[in-house]
Amino acid sequence: MQKRKLGKSNLEVSAIGLGCMGMSFSYGPPKDKQEMTSLLHAAVERDVAFFDTAEVYGPFINEELVGEALAPFRGKVVIATKFGFDLSGSDTRPGAAGLNSRPGHIKQAVEGSLKRLKVETIDLLYQHRVDPNVPIEDVAGAVQELIQQGKVKHFGLSEAGAQTIRRAHAVQPLAALQSEYSLWTRTPEKEVIPTLEELGIGFVPYSPLGKGFLTGKIDENTKFDSTDFRSTLPRFTPEALKANQALIDLLAKIGQRKKATPAQIALAWLLAQRPWIVPIPGTTKLHRLDENIGAGAVELTPDDLRDIASAAAKITVQGARYPEKLEQMTGR
Repeated sequence: MQKRKLGKSNLEVSAIGLGCMGMSFSYGPPKDKQEMTSLLHAAVERDVAFFDTAEVYGPFINEELVGEALAPFRGKVVIATKFGFDLSGSDTRPGAAGLNSRPGHIKQAVEGSLKRLKVETIDLLYQHRVDPNVPIEDVAGAVQELIQQGKVKHFGLSEAGAQTIRRAHAVQPLAALQSEYSLWTRTPEKEVIPTLEELGIGFVPYSPLGKGFLTGKIDENTKFDSTDFRSTLPRFTPEALKANQALIDLLAKIGQRKKATPAQIALAWLLAQRPWIVPIPGTTKLHRLDENIGAGAVELTPDDLRDIASAAAKITVQGARYPEKLEQMTGR
């Protein structure tokens, strides 16, 4: 597996990381701890060196899983986690918790994350969502203090808009921005990616496979359980899935040419966009992990990329990414 650097931060990670959320949260009940530990170990054996979690996943149980499973590999892997939700309430559904990025709360959250992850320093700490009630300068200042105390190495934001990125970066340089980005969510291309390029900040796309859609294994007949987060998403209604099938057809066509799966083409496309882009596909299955890692070996030529660009330009993706309440938390 090749390595990549996230912007000018010198934070070196594997070119493809592993999003760990689905092991404990969002996609049905938490998976078996022993099986997920084995999967995390398998990822390390295959040179994955970048793992993504957050205190809100569970809440807390995903950090505990990742911390315990990766304890034998301290110093060999980079673990990213996130703060920013108020987890004092009892409602633990995805997105149910309110935002809280007050400096005191950030410091409290970090103490909890350090314990659960069994580390002395958090490699990369993201603000999970921009809190409109706390100036981003105060957030960046609080993280800067944690960096000075040796509790955090690098600072990142998630789903932030270009102006917020600039303001935060002016106080404490950002190593990375994490936002949804894939062939079916291309919003960051307009303002965010040019801003990251200018400031030398890395980009970590989450849901690089469109929450599973770009694997080609989901269609209008797929039924999602009520415990699966996707059952609430406008883009996963049968009508939207049917309309968006054209994207899968495109990936499959390019895949045939390259002897690769639709998922591998989707990830290879992201890797080809910029040398400082590091996607973090999530999975709970070993064969999917192997498939995703295999994307690193898929070379897309300028001609392939042109074909994808012109075909994708003719496809209008149907359905919003999130229900309105969650959509409002993005791009601020």
